[in-house]
Amino acid sequence: MKRRSWLSALVITAAAMSLPAMAQDEAPDALVKRISSDVLASVKADPAIQAGDVNRIVALVDAKILPSVNFNRMTSAAVGRFWRQATPEQQKQLQDEFKILLVRTYSGALGEVKDQTVTFKPMRSKPEDTEVIVRSEVRGKGDPIQLDYRLEKTAGGWKIYDINVLGVWLVETYRTQFAQEISAKGIDGLIASLVQRNKSNVAKTS
Repeated sequence: MKRRSWLSALVITAAAMSLPAMAQDEAPDALVKRISSDVLASVKADPAIQAGDVNRIVALVDAKILPSVNFNRMTSAAVGRFWRQATPEQQKQLQDEFKILLVRTYSGALGEVKDQTVTFKPMRSKPEDTEVIVRSEVRGKGDPIQLDYRLEKTAGGWKIYDINVLGVWLVETYRTQFAQEISAKGIDGLIASLVQRNKSNVAKTS
């Protein structure tokens, strides 16, 4: 679980550090390789990030992440069939709280990034594909760790919308949790639960 946490943190922060002015025709594997390289170099060079400076990481994500990750699709996929039942305001609240949850949950784990390197597997896709999976491995001490990305092609270029760490897709994991919450307490109940979890995470890191 600890390895899964810092890897997820790596992904989220890598997305946050990508350049908003990236070329729209940048290949999906080239995009992931670039942001992975950027984040490893930046984390290793920044003592504050290594120490898990939550405010610094949250501010960075708020400023940079949206051009690189489709949080709307990630959230709607995690909420699943209940997404269409939510009002536009509820959808916005879910997306905002889900983003905070991901960033707050994994930000402290960035201190785990030490001497890791990332290697990528050959792409298996066609030029006309609009959705692809970029597969990679994180190598350091111990066995290599699987780290894959699902990306979609949009008018603004390729965007990440799901992450696979150690064989577990992030969206599927949260979809199960969210379905249980909604079945028990409704959509507003899930929102309230996310708000509370985020407040608890803030208290733990403050």
